[in-house]
This record gives sequence, structure tokens and C-alpha cells, in this order.
Amino acid sequence: MSYEIVGITVLWVFLFGYMIVASIDFGAGFFSFYSVVLGHENKVHNIIQRYLSPVWEVTNVFLVFFYIGLIGFFPDAAYYYGTALLVPGSLVIVLLALRGVYYAFNTYGSSKENNKIYMALYGATGILIPAALSTILAISEGGIITVREGKVVIGWVDFFTNPYTWSVILLALVSVLYISAMFLSFYANKSRDEGAFEILRRYALVWSGPTIAASLLAFFEINRQNPEHFQRMLDHAWMFVISFLCFLIAVYLVWRKKHLGWSFIMVMLQFAFAWFGYGRSHLPYVLYKQISIYENFTNDTMAIALITAFVLGLIVLVPSLVLIMRLFLFDAKYIRGSSAKKG
Repeated sequence: MSYEIVGITVLWVFLFGYMIVASIDFGAGFFSFYSVVLGHENKVHNIIQRYLSPVWEVTNVFLVFFYIGLIGFFPDAAYYYGTALLVPGSLVIVLLALRGVYYAFNTYGSSKENNKIYMALYGATGILIPAALSTILAISEGGIITVREGKVVIGWVDFFTNPYTWSVILLALVSVLYISAMFLSFYANKSRDEGAFEILRRYALVWSGPTIAASLLAFFEINRQNPEHFQRMLDHAWMFVISFLCFLIAVYLVWRKKHLGWSFIMVMLQFAFAWFGYGRSHLPYVLYKQISIYENFTNDTMAIALITAFVLGLIVLVPSLVLIMRLFLFDAKYIRGSSAKKG
């Protein structure tokens, strides 16, 4: 396997890890606020907070690794994507700061009215951040970034009037809520909190339909945006078929209230097959037709150093995340809320 394939595979693994972990985090923030609006706060808020408290700081590590690796493996990405992501990237930084404000003031603030304001901001960031981040997928299909007289020009009008852009944003939004609801329903069941489980299970079932519908919409919009990529996706159709089968199994298990741990594993497999099927069919381009993994790759010495560092990062990061979950999320005393009582 060439350095180019290993490099892009490692980056794609980090981005997949971020997609799963961040989706749970962002969706949990939205559901936390949504439960207050509907009057379900007493039933689901504690479950959500017990998940977020030990995990939220780890989430962005995956994203940091990805962006560092993207520039390291493909230096030209800074030239093309630097301008394109200036607006959405700045927006994401501001929104992440607002999430930090929520964690600080919701924990130490005393005013219930102010807490509701912070929670509203927190819930909004759970929707706006994935929407902003998803724009990179729309831009990567080409037709938005051009080079004129040595300068990168962004066709913002084409970007915002393109149906594919909005199909990707829609898919990002509903996927975040679906992944988060599926995990939180499993976590509530593991905590033996029947009231929270029923509400979160209902959220999971409600958002399952829009998720698969948005997936199909984005799939067919690619044909209009980039027919060449669409044909390559058809060549790897088996991956998307398996993804759909995993979706059916996951929803069935939640509907029947059986094997909820396996239901979330099916959710991860659902998105893994779809994600890597999309990524594989996107090769050899990082940005159609301007950044190729073969023509714009870094030198061999840098590639070896980056691959070594990133593989070691995965070896440390993934077990650390598992350890955090075992010590806090799935500890018998913690998930039943005894730690909250002691605090």
C-alpha cells in the first residue's frame, strides 16, 4: 500500500471518529435544550449531562488531528481550502467558544433564567457547528473553487444556490440528531432510566426516517454536481447497500427495545460503510480536480513521520476514549447517578 493511500486512510479514520463522537455531543446539546422546551428536562437532562461531563473535552482532538494531517499530507490544501474555509472555519471557532461558555456558566451560574439562555445557545451550536463543517464536503466536489491569475476565487453565489450544498447540510443536521438519539437511548437504557429511555427512543425513531431520506437526496444530488464521482459510487454500491441493511437492523432493535448495545454498533457500521464508500469513490481527489493524493502529496520523509505520528495518536486516543467511557459512562455507580448525588 502506497504512502498516499495510507495517509488519506488515516485522515479518513480520524474524521470518521470525529463524526461519531461529535455527533453524539452536538445532538446531546440540542436534545438537552429541546427537553427544556417540551418540559422533559427532569427526565432526560441528567442522562445527557452525565454523558457530556467526562467526554466533551475529548471530542475536538479528532478534528485537530484531521486538519493538521490534511495540511501535512497535502500542503496545497492550505492554498485552496484556506480561503474557502475562512468563513465557516471562523464561525465554527466562535460557536465552539459559545459551547465553552455554556459549560462554564451552566455549571457555576446561579440564575435559572441565564441558564436557559446559555442552554439555548448551547442547543443552537449543536446544530450550527455540523452545518458549518459539512460545507467542506460540498466544496470538495469541485465547481466552487477556481484559480484566476494565481488567486483562489470562491464562487459563493454558486455555493449557496447549489442544491447539493443544502442536501449535504441537511444530511449533516439529521445525522447528528439520529446518531446522538440512538446512543443516548442506549445509554438511558443502560442507566435503567425508563422515563428518559422512552423519550430518547422516540427521538431516535423519529429522526431515523429523515436521516435515510436525506442520505438518498444527497446521493442523487451528487449525480448533478459531479457525475464522475456518482458513477464511482455506483461501482462501490455494495458498501452503501450494507450501510442501509445496518440502518434497518439498528432501527428494528430500538423499535423492539432489544440488544440496544448492538443497535448502536449497527449505527456505527451504517455510517462506517457509507463514509468509507463515499471516501473510496472520491479518490484520487481531495478537491476535485485540483488536489490529487498522488500529485499533491508531501515528500516521503514527511509522509513517514506523519503516518507514524498519526498511527501512534490513534493508538493512544482510541484506548483513552474507551477508558474514559469504562471509568465514567459505563461504571455501574456513575450511570445510576450516584456520583451526581455525592457532588
